[in-house]
Amino acid sequence: MDPRDREDGPIQEAGAADSDSGDGSGECGVASPYRWLRRLSRELHWSFVLAVFAVYGACQGVGDAVGVVAATYYCKDVLRVQPAAAQFYQGIVNSPWVVKPIWGLLTDVVPVAGYRRRPYFLLAGVIGVSSMLMLSLQSNPGIVVGVLALTAQSTGAAMADVTLDALVAQNSITNPPLASDMQSLCGFSSSVGSLIGFSISGLLVHLMGAQGALGLLSIPSALVFSAGILLKESRVTDFDYKQEFIGAIYAIGSVGSLLGVLLYQTALKDCNFRSMLLWGQVLSSLVGMLDLVLVTRLNTKIGIPDYIFAVIDSAVCQMVGRLQWLPLLVLCSKLCPPGIEGTFYALLMSIQNAGLLMSSWWGGLLLHMLNVTQTEFSNLWLAVLIRNVSRLLPLMLLFLVPQSDQNSTLLPAHILQDEAVKDESGSAQFSVLVADDSCCHPSNVDAENDRVKVIDDAGDDIELIPLMNKTTTAG
Repeated sequence: MDPRDREDGPIQEAGAADSDSGDGSGECGVASPYRWLRRLSRELHWSFVLAVFAVYGACQGVGDAVGVVAATYYCKDVLRVQPAAAQFYQGIVNSPWVVKPIWGLLTDVVPVAGYRRRPYFLLAGVIGVSSMLMLSLQSNPGIVVGVLALTAQSTGAAMADVTLDALVAQNSITNPPLASDMQSLCGFSSSVGSLIGFSISGLLVHLMGAQGALGLLSIPSALVFSAGILLKESRVTDFDYKQEFIGAIYAIGSVGSLLGVLLYQTALKDCNFRSMLLWGQVLSSLVGMLDLVLVTRLNTKIGIPDYIFAVIDSAVCQMVGRLQWLPLLVLCSKLCPPGIEGTFYALLMSIQNAGLLMSSWWGGLLLHMLNVTQTEFSNLWLAVLIRNVSRLLPLMLLFLVPQSDQNSTLLPAHILQDEAVKDESGSAQFSVLVADDSCCHPSNVDAENDRVKVIDDAGDDIELIPLMNKTTTAG
């Protein structure tokens, strides 16, 4: 086949389809943009094409172009900041684009009212419109207000961009021949929008001022809001536990782990060990009951979808697990004797790992005894209940844990003192000879009274070592 026949295949297919249906000649989509857009509207619904024009054409194309010029003059003329400070503030304004995976996680795994894309278009539009209108109506805004408003507008634009990219990827999977056409449409909209935006940006700033030009950026955000209203999207009726969703659940759960670390550092690191381990075990048992709610499907009876409940369960469990684990690590580090810290700490951690291994084996045995298989879950609730109750068993040994706080020293003082003496003294010794003075000692003094005093530099241990027997003669 001639490579030219394969070039722009999807677009040529569009021309062929139109020709077969009697709509006109078989011109390719590049030569006939109208046919190209009409085909995309027919295959993907016109609301998708409108969303592309609103996000890439209006918000990113025109909006970014006008925003760059207007924001530069806004910082210089209104906020009156120096170039170095302006660069720093620009970094803050662009920060929402760095955390785009967060917006992607939200639009993928946190639907609102059964929709995954439309609510985030609406939210992005509201954020953009409100922030730019507030900024343009402020007569004398401060630096903080200005930077926050520009950052909010950037957040709305980033959220709309991620949501539209998700739509493009989703449609590329369901309509593979149209994948290249959708990317061409996005690039075309962005390029035309940038051309228009940069052409009118200077004129707008000259006629309306920097604040007035920034206020006009509420129009692209309003178009994004309209796209969210008009977008055709099927409602999510049941949560599909695919691999990507499982990974997303664990990713959001890691946020709970981070919150647990911050909570421990700010409020709980001075609490005593026994209280921390007590409440850690109790909370771990109670939080485990969330799995019981999910298994028995009680969450659906109270109106909470499975995906939302699974995300909440993962985040809360990881947060409690982190709060339970951190004081235990502190306790292990404080119990290590001097000189064998690495060995003893590794021993404690190996005991922990052995416990995890045993829990996995006992859990498998319990599932086998309860006849829980890949297709049989009738007794799964009982396994979850037994697991949660068993988490309270370690509380019987809680009396072995010291009541001291996490800042105190747990090892006996003599162990630390002996180690400190070793570190300071080393192996140096000093010998002191008792002088042999015949005029001071009688001639009949026994020679074994002459000694060498070997004294540690610490001054604690004195050892007497006998010298050679000597005969003292009187002068």
